[in-house]
Amino acid sequence: MPSTLPDGDETTDVAPATPTEPTTDRAVPTSDPLDADVAGDADVADDAGAERAAHGRPADERRRRRLVALLVSIAGGVLVLDQLSKAWAIATLDGERRELIGDLLGLQLVFNPGAALSIATGMTWVLTLVAVAVVVVLVRVARRLGSTTWAVALGLLLGGALGNLVDRLVREPGFARGHVIDFIAYVDWFVGNVADIAIVVAAGLVVLLVARGVGVDGTRDHDLADDADGESDGEPGAGHADDADADGSARG
Repeated sequence: MPSTLPDGDETTDVAPATPTEPTTDRAVPTSDPLDADVAGDADVADDAGAERAAHGRPADERRRRRLVALLVSIAGGVLVLDQLSKAWAIATLDGERRELIGDLLGLQLVFNPGAALSIATGMTWVLTLVAVAVVVVLVRVARRLGSTTWAVALGLLLGGALGNLVDRLVREPGFARGHVIDFIAYVDWFVGNVADIAIVVAAGLVVLLVARGVGVDGTRDHDLADDADGESDGEPGAGHADDADADGSARG
């Protein structure tokens, strides 16, 4: 509002300036890129750890141990059954054939110094060394087991090999020269034992698995080809085939 000074001049009232608080520019906090990278790496590590827990070596190792236990159980069962049946044959049978199913199947005690079909009757030492080598190879192969059907096949093969090896090591006429006890007569072809049956069944399973392309570790040939194609395209391979599918295909 204008006011009059003593000399007659008018003045204009000026409102006092309102004091203002000093302001400072404050940056809005933002996430540190380094912290974000660290957090991202932690998440990746957690995901990788979870994947290893689900599909990593500990799980593979547990599965392999179960398969090895299955192999050993089958081999032990075949060995025990073979030796018990041979003890029964020695106590019960003689060199005369006893017919079970006409001329097709019979019982007859035979002390065989050679291999099946009376092959290599004068090479008992060599056959003993071969049997030992077979057992060693089977034990080494068992370290790569990843297939149930292969575990069964190798268990039968190992049990049969051990059954006849025991005869060669402990029976007459002496160590590593012992004669194998045979007592199951097939027509007029040859005389065998329980260990021989296990070996023949194992051989059939091995042929079937190889024909199907199933490896001892459970992988299949086409899976390996897919892995190679995926790596060439920059994509991860499929890895191992599902064992149940591989074994089911082998049995089918």
